[in-house]
Amino acid sequence: MEEPVYDSLEPALTTVICPQTNVHVVTPHLSSEVGYNQVLNSLLADFARAKGIQKPIVWFYTPMALEFFPKSISPAAVVYDCMDELSMFRGAPKQLQGLEAHLLKTADLVFTGGVSLFEAKRHLHPRVHPFPSGVDVFHFVQARSFSGDFREQQYMPRPRLGYAGVIDERLDLPLLDEVACKRPEWQLVMIGPTAKVSADTLPRRANIHWLGMKDYADLPKYFAGWDVGIMPFALNDATRFISPTKTPEYLSAGLPVVSTAIRDVVHPYGELGLARIAHSTDEFIAAAEHAMRVDMCLKWRERADEFLKRLSWDSIWDDMRHLIAGVLNSQGTQPGSNPLPRLGQKNPWQENPTSV
Repeated sequence: MEEPVYDSLEPALTTVICPQTNVHVVTPHLSSEVGYNQVLNSLLADFARAKGIQKPIVWFYTPMALEFFPKSISPAAVVYDCMDELSMFRGAPKQLQGLEAHLLKTADLVFTGGVSLFEAKRHLHPRVHPFPSGVDVFHFVQARSFSGDFREQQYMPRPRLGYAGVIDERLDLPLLDEVACKRPEWQLVMIGPTAKVSADTLPRRANIHWLGMKDYADLPKYFAGWDVGIMPFALNDATRFISPTKTPEYLSAGLPVVSTAIRDVVHPYGELGLARIAHSTDEFIAAAEHAMRVDMCLKWRERADEFLKRLSWDSIWDDMRHLIAGVLNSQGTQPGSNPLPRLGQKNPWQENPTSV
């Protein structure tokens, strides 16, 4: 169920069905935000009744969904997929922490989007499991064989240092500005939507290119024209527990990676030599210069590829399904007609998660 869109005089749901997976994507259309929780509650209850949904596995990405989740739906299992510490994000609702405390009491399983987040949540629930970001290796590896410069990059000089992700309070904009100032010959390519920061606050220099949001299918083509994949994150409350998806995406594309000292990048990527970690602007510049000078030698790339084998989304999903099946079996409930899960490669962060 997607977030509501406020474009309709009468509350309604639209459904799009994926022809490959049969996943139903349900979008509520509402007239206003006034009393929307009650309206969403009614729409979701009616939808479940019309579709004959009984004892589903209920998967929460945010505790805020508790405000509209119908009591008429009796879950077979409840999963809280805690991808970020949402309470630390700018503009977080005041009731978020209280709702999360309630969800932690209700959930059968808690998944966290990184090891740092796992360490923060593990004492709050008996079954917390870390699942840092996976990667679609076969998608991003296309960057290694793509020749030529794509779209806006066709007439852009090199070297190019690229970032792909949300442009928000997690980025260290002063760092980005300083790098661009000290290395005017470098081109900083920034891809992604802007959220919770004003466009007026973004540094404007001739060598910083704000390209906006791009189609996921085109990302490998942009990556192919970069010399370094960068993660210029600020070290603040919003980044304390993040596990950036772009780390394995850059590596899959064959890019050297330079990042600020985000904990879930330092371990394991920095410790394994798969990413260069910088603690200041000068270190960031030096790391990028070294990355471009050394490039990705064959041996380095082989080590990166070997590590990435354990991070496929299929492998992560297999491990998640195994845990969910364990909950259902312990309750004497079978997960409908789905077969018991096939375990893939083990989540490398689950082998010794307490060593961080």
